[in-house]
Amino acid sequence: MSTPMIIMLIVLVVLIGVCVALYFFGKKAQKKQAEQQQQMDAVAQTVSMLIIDKKKMKLKDAGLPAVVLENTPKYLRRSKVPVVKAKVGPKVMTLMCDAKVFEVLPVKKEAKVVVSGIYITGIKSVRGGLDISEKKKKKGFFSKKEK
Repeated sequence: MSTPMIIMLIVLVVLIGVCVALYFFGKKAQKKQAEQQQQMDAVAQTVSMLIIDKKKMKLKDAGLPAVVLENTPKYLRRSKVPVVKAKVGPKVMTLMCDAKVFEVLPVKKEAKVVVSGIYITGIKSVRGGLDISEKKKKKGFFSKKEK
């Protein structure tokens, strides 16, 4: 056998090994995610709250409890997460939010949302209805009307 053929076989064996490892790792991660989703669904409750503010910010700047930061993997601590500041009863709380819910959650309105711990997982209703404002079209070179 020639040297290039031996190198190709070694690379092929390594690639097959990596693919098998990724397959089993993915299966394990999927099973773990399903268990976590079941736990979140078990403790979920519907709460009425007044949404004060919402923004995407770094986890350490969000003002969340220290336990949240300690349990977050180090590589995710610098990433931006959707954070909602809301008044729940007499308390003003900082909550994390699902990305899909974050987009439709109205500011300065009262909403009934599904909360699991400090994580908003869904939205049930909004007092006064949801305002779905049309996105303004960007004006391009050909969008100006000539007189």
